[in-house]
Amino acid sequence: MIKLFATEQVKVLDRYTIQHKPISGADLVEEAAYKFVEEFTKHYKQVSRIVVFAGPGNNGADALAIARMLSDKSYRVVIYLFNTKRQLTPECEEHKRRLLNIEQIEFTEVIEEFNAPELTERDVVIDGLFGSGLNRPLESGFAGLVKYINSSPAEVVAIDVPSGLFGEDNRKNTPDTIIQANKTYTFNFPKLAFLFPENARFVGKWTVLSIDILPEIIDDTPAAYRIVEEADMNMVFPPRARFTHKGTYGHALMIAGSRGKLGAAILSGRACLRSGAGLLTVHVPRCGEMVLQTAFPEAMVDVDENPDFLTAVKDLASYTSVGIGPGLGQRLETAVALGDILSRVSRPIVLDADALNIIAANKDLLEKVPRRSVLTPHPREFDRLAGDSHSGYERLMKAKDFAKEHQVCVVLKDAYTAVCTSEGNVYFNLCGNPGMATAGSGDVLTGIILGLLAQGYEPETAAVAGVFMHATAGDWAAKTHSQEAMIAGDIVDMLGMAFRGIK
Repeated sequence: MIKLFATEQVKVLDRYTIQHKPISGADLVEEAAYKFVEEFTKHYKQVSRIVVFAGPGNNGADALAIARMLSDKSYRVVIYLFNTKRQLTPECEEHKRRLLNIEQIEFTEVIEEFNAPELTERDVVIDGLFGSGLNRPLESGFAGLVKYINSSPAEVVAIDVPSGLFGEDNRKNTPDTIIQANKTYTFNFPKLAFLFPENARFVGKWTVLSIDILPEIIDDTPAAYRIVEEADMNMVFPPRARFTHKGTYGHALMIAGSRGKLGAAILSGRACLRSGAGLLTVHVPRCGEMVLQTAFPEAMVDVDENPDFLTAVKDLASYTSVGIGPGLGQRLETAVALGDILSRVSRPIVLDADALNIIAANKDLLEKVPRRSVLTPHPREFDRLAGDSHSGYERLMKAKDFAKEHQVCVVLKDAYTAVCTSEGNVYFNLCGNPGMATAGSGDVLTGIILGLLAQGYEPETAAVAGVFMHATAGDWAAKTHSQEAMIAGDIVDMLGMAFRGIK
């Protein structure tokens, strides 16, 4: 897994590397600039003009080094170094000196007056004004410069982080004074702020560029946030032993569906079996018996006494895992049934959709949720549980607190789904695509996690691995059907490709 560090921690990593590699701060800037230019030139081969805006700190040093390297590659580069306080960091001073050794360089050091260049759609702006160390909104001239760049038709590429964006919490920031980049090339680790929807318009498409940081300091530095990689899944799913049978892989119970919403039961149930569960029983209202038996012959069916919705589940002890919620509805009788189920289940279960909505409307039910259960809310469902949030960052902090307080695992679904554990750790998934924003996709995720729980995986592992496999299958579905045309059933059908890819 990739550790995701706070901006203050990244500074410590850089200082350690400079002290122990050994490498100077200026040479670390040189290395970062080289990686930036290497990526930049892949995408911007024919550019009329590159306009570089450099600040007085180390982000500005990166910008000056990048400008020099691009000039060496015969790009026309115009540089503005903002030194209004007549104080540059040593690294920025050094890279200014290296830059000025180049003949015919178009360089302006702005100390008092700035005559803004006219930016056109043929220009590419490289933003190197400020890095991630900011802790207050940009003001005065820099705020005006950011607004000027944002109002121009030029393409904008940010170095490490768009100027004005804080690395983590932007609730007290001023959106109008943050660069709106088309692309951001960041170093070694994405910033936490990149993973929240409210910051997408600032960050644009972001790419991580690796520069050498000594591995021992990464290993020794604690991090509450991690990014899950495919290599992590290789350790989760061992090869199946030869002499096993369906009972080896557990018997799952999916409680789902109501009249008009039986598709949710089918989708979640199919995903459960596709994720490796040996046996599956689906509890549905009586109107769903023929539907399930016909459309989904691999599943067994347990029928509710009510023809239209859930009112009671008699047997819970026979199953190794239980999932409840997809397509359930929120009738009073169903809410009573959910309370009864929670009272009788002792092991961790999966709660989704209407099960979460019922709990949100009856908060006393939270006390009955078994420890280490997996809750899979989308943002609005979570807000009903924990109160409204005004940003993705605020919602994530609430999800962390909620998971610890109630000793559950919260799968906060979004473009970068976060799995928050009861120990306070957060695991982000970067796979998946917008095509997965389709009806039933969440039901599929619930089924996958249930199937992994049935096989004996720890709840946190089932949640993290389930999110990753769901997203990976979604990427395969997009390749096959396109993002526009894919439907939730395609994600289920591509689970085989997802599993095959990690073997």
